[in-house]
Amino acid sequence: MRSVIVNRPTAGMQLNDLETPCLVVDLDALDNNYNFIGDIYKDTSCKMRQHAKNVKSPILLQRQFDAGGTNNGVCVAKVSEAEVMLEGGIKDILITSEIVGEGKVDRLAHLAELGNIKVCVDNAENLRSLSRAAKNASTVIGVLIEVDTSMRRAGVRSPEEGVALAKLAISLPGITFMGIMSHQSITGYPDRETRFTEGTRYIKKCLRVKHAIEREGIDVDIVSSGETFTIDVAVDIPEVTEVEGGTYALMGFNELYMDHFRVAVKVLTSVIEVDDSFAYIDAGIRCLGAPLGRTPRVENRANIKFEKMFDYGSILIFEGDRILGIGDKLLLESSQQDVLVNRWDHFIAIRDGVVRAVWDIAARGCHH
Repeated sequence: MRSVIVNRPTAGMQLNDLETPCLVVDLDALDNNYNFIGDIYKDTSCKMRQHAKNVKSPILLQRQFDAGGTNNGVCVAKVSEAEVMLEGGIKDILITSEIVGEGKVDRLAHLAELGNIKVCVDNAENLRSLSRAAKNASTVIGVLIEVDTSMRRAGVRSPEEGVALAKLAISLPGITFMGIMSHQSITGYPDRETRFTEGTRYIKKCLRVKHAIEREGIDVDIVSSGETFTIDVAVDIPEVTEVEGGTYALMGFNELYMDHFRVAVKVLTSVIEVDDSFAYIDAGIRCLGAPLGRTPRVENRANIKFEKMFDYGSILIFEGDRILGIGDKLLLESSQQDVLVNRWDHFIAIRDGVVRAVWDIAARGCHH
């Protein structure tokens, strides 16, 4: 079998000398995003627990630890991502999705021997399954009850359901009941008042479950409720102990109503064909994605639009005189960074137009 040699960039290379397409992370933008979190959570009891499903890299997650504002823990969406985080040296992990299936539950139970592993639950059958696996592995799994506040996918739908699960959790071997969590969403391009009104309403719905559990004499140590659009909302709600921010780190342009943050992850592409009204670039849907049909945008070039995306290339259109030439380089921004990041093997870290480092995206493609 013929071996394949990958042309991996090296520190010191110029941005415009990189082979395209490639995924770059703007260190100035990343530092801006992480430093904002470090500042806003510096002197608060509420801390950031960054969601690893967005960046998929223990190295990037560690940079937020270094910038401050965190509880030195992360969220993940699945067992395979938790395994990567543990291998990367991160020991405090919350799996925010319910984990079902004997194989995955057994893997989860054994991971609890290696780190502080917590997982969300929303039904008794799943909770008993976790208990059996933990007992067999001689480990202890922390559990948080997920509360459905707006997404209508997973989570308990009432305080009564939450109380019943909490009572069951404290009765089962191999299980430590730790608290509650919720995840919210908001549509469109909301202003600050809308974010605060809606975010507070959703989080208070989660807190009603907390209060019901506490009335039964059961301690609720963790309230993990919040995300990027409530970063500055949740921190002012005293009972929230941690926020599961994800998008803020790399940002998609669709969330730039959170104007504290900047788009940090981009795809560098080259123009490979040009005419008077269009250009063809070497970046297509396989490396860019188009979540929910939203095409990427060209950084700082509002007069250039995507017309059509193919597997390995895209057509851009512009009005007026020809403004691009063959070989020109463009930076492209995605509307949703986690879909973008999962298509690449490594980040090329850039500062001042120069490659500073290349970081593997270790949790990329963790489907199981």
